[in-house]
Amino acid sequence: MKGISDPAGVPARRPRPAAVEVDGLVKAYGRLRAVDGASFRIEQGETFALLGPNGAGKSSTIEILEGYHDRTAGEVRVLGVDPRRGGRDWRARLGIVLQSSEERALLTVRQILTQFAAFYPRPRPVQEVIELVGLTAKAGARVSRLSGGQRRRVDVALGIIGRPEVLFLDEPTTGFDPEARRTFWEVIRGLKAEGTTILLTTHYLEEAEQLADRAGILSAGRLVASGAVRELGGAEARVPIVRWREHAGGPLREERSTEPGLFVAALVARLGGEPPQLEVVRPSLEDVYLGLIGADAPAQARQEPQQPQPSRRRARQQDGPQQPGEAGDEQKETVA
Repeated sequence: MKGISDPAGVPARRPRPAAVEVDGLVKAYGRLRAVDGASFRIEQGETFALLGPNGAGKSSTIEILEGYHDRTAGEVRVLGVDPRRGGRDWRARLGIVLQSSEERALLTVRQILTQFAAFYPRPRPVQEVIELVGLTAKAGARVSRLSGGQRRRVDVALGIIGRPEVLFLDEPTTGFDPEARRTFWEVIRGLKAEGTTILLTTHYLEEAEQLADRAGILSAGRLVASGAVRELGGAEARVPIVRWREHAGGPLREERSTEPGLFVAALVARLGGEPPQLEVVRPSLEDVYLGLIGADAPAQARQEPQQPQPSRRRARQQDGPQQPGEAGDEQKETVA
């Protein structure tokens, strides 16, 4: 049987299946919909940032994708598998870096990584991972004696040691100083270059700009925007803003202009000189983000659910990838 061809007679390539597919996802806790009909997809090898304020539904979404929560409605597939039915082999293809964790504090960095490496069929060499996360000098130190930032590096190391096809990074650089954060960015870029698909949540919007190909913004459980990072919010949201005062002590004025240079020239001519506190602002991702979530922020602050206990999720990782159904009932109604 001949393959499908385009009009020129060249066999058409079948599109690769997405690494993550989310369609109409709903997660409800009583009357509260923590996730309310979100839909997005993440292509293989892509880095996707899921952004939003606390209580927007990011953690609930990620935990459903990881198989730690059941969903109320919608369709979800990760590496072609419904997370509710993902077994041990499927879990071995995932890497998870939690917001926070409780490690086996009496073990050294090298010991805990060696222990985790045994859970996976094709782990990275332990020493390679230690060097990647910048813990070479602390390899023999007990986890309990590390600083907060160093423990966070251990979390990252545990997430990548199994060579995951899909890596979930839930606010991975919390507690990092600026230098450590930029070093971590290089680690993530290296994983992406190897073909790893990455789902990142972060409150550092510069981090999303640096690492993500595309982003989605959750607000009050709804996905209010999705697309290439530099295109979020549409062209209108990126129009430069001119701010000035007509005279010292006067009210601060602002106006958007697609030609800010011409606008400023006309303003200077009209006022007979440069106005006080003149500035031209080109909206950043942070400006666009705040504009998109602004209307929902007060409601989210009132409705933010209680966060789950991270120790159970970490304990499940320490026990190795689970069999189908083991991501079970005790977790599925925990509020996230």
